[in-house]
Amino acid sequence: MKDVVALGELLIDFAPVSTDDAGYPTLKAQPGGAPGNFLAALQQYGCSTALIGKVGDDAFGRLLIGTLDSLGIGTRGIIADACAFTTMAFVTLDGTGNRSFSFARKPGADTCLRTDEIDRSLIEECRVFHFGTLSLTDEPARSATQAAVAFAKEQGKLVSFDPNLRKPLWPSEDAAKEQIEWGLHQADIVKISDEEIEFLWGLSPEEGAQKLLREYGVKLVYATLGPKGCHFANRQGCGQVDSPKGLHVVDTTGAGDIFGGSAMSQFLRLNKTPEELTVEEMRAVTRFACCAASLSTQTHGGITSVVPEEQVRAIL
Repeated sequence: MKDVVALGELLIDFAPVSTDDAGYPTLKAQPGGAPGNFLAALQQYGCSTALIGKVGDDAFGRLLIGTLDSLGIGTRGIIADACAFTTMAFVTLDGTGNRSFSFARKPGADTCLRTDEIDRSLIEECRVFHFGTLSLTDEPARSATQAAVAFAKEQGKLVSFDPNLRKPLWPSEDAAKEQIEWGLHQADIVKISDEEIEFLWGLSPEEGAQKLLREYGVKLVYATLGPKGCHFANRQGCGQVDSPKGLHVVDTTGAGDIFGGSAMSQFLRLNKTPEELTVEEMRAVTRFACCAASLSTQTHGGITSVVPEEQVRAIL
């Protein structure tokens, strides 16, 4: 039995690591994709995981599957498609390590996952099912994701959702909002950024968290605040944790996903339902996740930037 099964994209992040004498960037290929980053953190912190998705039957697809295999993440649910290339993301970093994205994904293999290709036995055997919105941008992956979420809910699984908004991948902002709204209505646990809350409703993180609890039926909310930390809330109460100070940020790619996976790992150790967590338990979970995410920004990449638990504990 797996603790967490995620469905969604695996891709290659190309990020600049240096510049030549003529000013052209040298790009490094890093295994990534939000669900993979999320599961890498969970796997590092003692949970058993697996991913459902599709990559191209190409060198990058094989690299991604091999990377997950090396981390112990289950790959039985990943299909290699000879008719589509593995998705690629090109990351531009500013002076503070913050990113902007462009994508080679027309189509990318991850968007080609069909409903009949989902390994439902993986969902049957897990405690938590996790998904995001990149698998909702295009058909047939959108219908496959919706079917998987419906099956997880029928099986009584805890459902986790991260909007992970990437505007360039959507035909319009309204289309993005529609699918994010759908995802929020399915979820028990939501990790959402302050920017996503502003995009959806024009609210503060604190107001957005309360809206999710009251109007969407979400049971536990992490509203991340970028370098400032995270606001957390359930029906027991709410609070905020600041990110650790004094770390040198190199690359924030995957930090939000690593936050989500790290928080989930600590939540699962408590063996409670999301609505049962006390404010102090939520604070401890959130502090660990903030520290793990912050430490991951000190090196390039997402999946490969998760640090060992002892390093996180050292700065709690």
